[in-house]
Formats: sequence, C-alpha cells, structure tokens
Amino acid sequence: MKVDLGDLNAFVAVARAKGFRDGARASGGSASGLSEAVRRLEAQLGVRLFNRTTRSVAVTEAGQRLLDRLGPALTEVETALDVVNSFRDRPAGTLRLNVPASASRLILPAIVPPFLAAYPEIRLEVVAEESFVDVLAAGCDAGIRYDERLEQDMIAVPIGPRVQRFAAAAAKSYLDRAGRPAHPRDLLGHACLRGRFASGGMAPWEFERDGEVVRVDPTGPLLVTIGAVDLKVDAAIAGSGIVYLFEGWLRPYLESGALEPVLESWWQSFPGPFLYYPGRRLVPAPLRAFLDFVKAAGGGA
Repeated sequence: MKVDLGDLNAFVAVARAKGFRDGARASGGSASGLSEAVRRLEAQLGVRLFNRTTRSVAVTEAGQRLLDRLGPALTEVETALDVVNSFRDRPAGTLRLNVPASASRLILPAIVPPFLAAYPEIRLEVVAEESFVDVLAAGCDAGIRYDERLEQDMIAVPIGPRVQRFAAAAAKSYLDRAGRPAHPRDLLGHACLRGRFASGGMAPWEFERDGEVVRVDPTGPLLVTIGAVDLKVDAAIAGSGIVYLFEGWLRPYLESGALEPVLESWWQSFPGPFLYYPGRRLVPAPLRAFLDFVKAAGGGA
C-alpha cells in the first residue's frame, strides 16, 4: 500500500496537538488542509483514526497504534533529511521550541532577533506553556525550563542569566494606603495579586534572608492564569495590591517608579534557565545552529 508521506505527517501533527487548529499552528499548515489529508488517509487505510465531535478530537485505538509506530519512523526520516541539510552553506528548516511564558518574555527577546538575522533560512516556532512536556511528543526540538527536572537522556545547556530573583512590588498609592510590609508574613494582611498554573495549582510566595526561608500563601482581589500575567502587573500599577513575579518582568516598572519594591531584602534568588533537548538522536541543523549561537552570544553568562 502506497501512502502519501504528507498525509502521514498531517495525521501525526493532529494527533500530537489533539486538534486540527493546534495541529495547523504546529505544522505551519491550515486546519482544512490537515482535515482533508486525514480524511484521505482514513479512506485509504479503511479505518477511523480520530473520533471527532464539535468540541474535541480524540485518537482512536487504531490511530494510537499508528502514532506509536509512526513517531519514531518520521523522526528517522527527519534525521536522514537533516544529514543532507548539514552539507548546505547555511542551515535551513524549522526549529520548534517549547518554553514557559517567562522565558518568552525575559530570555528570548535578546536572542531571537539576532538569531533570525543570522539564519534567515531557519523558521522558528515558539510554543509557550508551563507544563514540563516530552519535547518530542509535543513535536518540538528543544525546550527551556527553570529547573533541572530532566529526563535521563536529555542534554541541558545554560541559557540566559545564571541567577535571577523573584520580586514583590506595589504602587506607591497602595502602600501609602495599606502600609509597607516589614516581614513576609505581613503579606497575609495585604491585598495580593495571585497567579495560577494551567493545572490549577498555586505556588506559595517564597522569600529568603540570611538563610531563613519564609513561605506565605496570601489572598487578594485578583487571580490570573499564566497567560494573563500582564493584567496582574497592570492591576498592581493601578494600586490594586502587591504583585510577586520575576524581577526581570517587574524591573522596567521599578525603574520608572510605577512600582515600588516590597520586602527587597527578602527577594529570593534562583538558578537561571536551561535549554534542553534529547540526547538520543542526531541534533537537527537548525537546533545545532541555535545552540552554537547561544553559546557564542554568551547565553550562559
């Protein structure tokens, strides 16, 4: 049976993304094009690969078995093609990165524009999410995370500042009205603007000074998910309460005076992020170019 490779790629894109729209975004195609390719493949194979409703797309048992066998095979095809790519004068192709929103805001802006200028034939796709994912299963080449919880076969490379801090801040108008906290536990009596992960979890606010670590779980008038962090910052600037975030995210507002530092002597430091990628396969040319660029630019400084 002769099956079109493009139809197989379309099936894998939809299955990995769990939807035609997200699959189209990940693959650079269109949802209608992926849908037509999947219909062709199903007709040719004589089996249903997805159960579709108006709200969801789920892989059938037959589709899952096909995906389990196709994933490694298509990876080998990409690797074979990339061997040819290595003979080019300039690397070309697509590089997909899975990163947290904080990295897309604080780390990548200093790297991406000059990288794209240096490698105009590379197309960079950035997927921002907070969960720790299998980059290959997500259809990505590499990821960025702020901790070292890596699978055994992952390689980690420092990227961005090696030391960062969490910071608390509020508008002068709020602090004049509500008072300035002298100790992290004082935050329990303040209006605090909280953030929640997509999973529903909420991390405590953690502070440290002279070896003493204090964790508090304050409450307040606003709770946002990771994708709406800027709303939390805007609310703090407007005087709604105290915000707790990466120092780099708040630094422009601290320097302009829009926000005032809160408990600055208690701000906790943490290690900078890592670029991680699977070590069990040949590194694709676009990723190799990105790795070399980050190292040459002092990405681990």
